[in-house]
Order: sequence, then structure tokens, then C-alpha cells
Amino acid sequence: MGDAFGEGYPNDGEVPVHEVRLDAYRIDTTAVTNAMFHRFVRDTGYRTAAEEYGTSAVFHLTVAADPADVLGSASGAPWWLNVRGADWAHPAGPASHWTDIPDHPVVQVSHSDALVYCRWAGRRLPTEAEWERAARGGLHRKRYAWGNELHSADGSHLCNIWQGTFPVENTQDDGFLTTAPVKSFPPNGYGLYEVSGNVWEWCSDWFLPKYYRNAPTENPQGPSIGRGRVMRGGSYLCHDSYCNRYRVAARSSNTPESSSGNCGFRTVAVTSPT
Repeated sequence: MGDAFGEGYPNDGEVPVHEVRLDAYRIDTTAVTNAMFHRFVRDTGYRTAAEEYGTSAVFHLTVAADPADVLGSASGAPWWLNVRGADWAHPAGPASHWTDIPDHPVVQVSHSDALVYCRWAGRRLPTEAEWERAARGGLHRKRYAWGNELHSADGSHLCNIWQGTFPVENTQDDGFLTTAPVKSFPPNGYGLYEVSGNVWEWCSDWFLPKYYRNAPTENPQGPSIGRGRVMRGGSYLCHDSYCNRYRVAARSSNTPESSSGNCGFRTVAVTSPT
């Protein structure tokens, strides 16, 4: 586990590389989709954090809302706009709707929302170690889920990330400005799709940059406290000039109540396979 290339951001705590042993587990092959999340909402009447707050973060090139619904930008990241009416069912704002993209990963869901979904589904979020093992697809000390090169031998794209000049121009060479439908890119060796790019994925762990220095070897659960919850995998906004976190070792975090247009989740079975 960890960054074997020395490419990580120092404050992310991707080192040292260390051995971890995990019990067997079953993890979703894809992120939870809009259609899947809709079934949960239909059955429970649940309202997400973004719905309760009335606003959420939308990338500036994707906003689908009246200008009056754009309430401001994020300090230090002006490409994120606070949009009234943005939520899981309206991921880009009130003029968008999940039914137009039912097979895309659900976004605008907080860590807390993901936990409620998991309880309904009889599942749980993966630990950070479980996520990384699954994302590696059986490969050892590789940069990506498929190897060390970003593109395939014929130059085709293997993940949904940013092409062009961030954050003003996305040439969409991979076919997508924002989220892609699940299973748009080849799976890794374990059959998991889009573990690099597309959307960040919540893990169960609290995030501390120094955790790897003394992390348990057996089934690590993460620290007992932290400055946010771990997110893994990167998103459609990642670019090597700004956020080279689509590598399988890369780590990031956000506060548990936060939601945005580029973060979703996948789940793990509560019971281990027999």
C-alpha cells in the first residue's frame, strides 16, 4: 500500500509503502449509480445533506441553473460554484436531472449520505486499504489500476480525467466533460470499473496524513480521529498540472457533511465470502 514512485503530494501522506493483510471481502464492481440511489430514496424518503442545505458545489463549466441560483464561488477554488438547488437528483443544478444520466455515478452525496445508503442496502463503505487493494486489481507497485502508463498502447484513454488546460478548457479527448456512465472504460484485473477518475469515492476511514507511519498491518480501519473522511480514485476534474490523484496510491479527504459534483461511492458486502 502506498506510493512506490515518490509522486504523491507531501501533505497527502502516501508514504511509506507498507504491507497490509486483509480478510476476504466483496466490493461493488462500479460506483453506486443514480438509478440505484433513486431506489433508495424512493423506498426511504431520505433527504440528502445537499437537499437539507439547499445548495451544493458544481463545477463552473457544468452549471445548469439560472444565474440567480449561483450564490458564489469557493475560496481558493473559484471553479467550484455554490448552486442553489444542486443535489443528487439535480447534480448540475435545478435545470439538470438524474433521469437523463441514470447509469452515471451518483454525486452530490456526503459521507453521511453514503452511510445511510449502506445501512439501507445492508452493505458498508470500504476501508481505505480495501479500496486500494481492490483498485490495484492484483498488480503490485503499479502507478494505475492497469499498469504504469496513462494510455493504452494505441493511445486510447483508460479513465475519465481532464484533458486540456484546467480549469478553463477541457478538450474532452476521452469523450466526457463531466461524469461518464459506469463501465465506460476497461475494468481492472479484479473486474472493477472506473477506480481512476470519473468520481471520487468515499471510504470509511478518517484521514490523517501521518497514518501510514504506524498503521496496523492487519485489516487497518484508519485512525480514530482526522480532519475529514478519506476519498479515493480522483475524478473527471483531475489533471497532472493540478490534481494528479488518479493514481491508485493517491489519497484525499473532505469533511463528512460535504458534497460536490465529483464525489460518489461504492460499497462492500457486510459479510465476508465463505
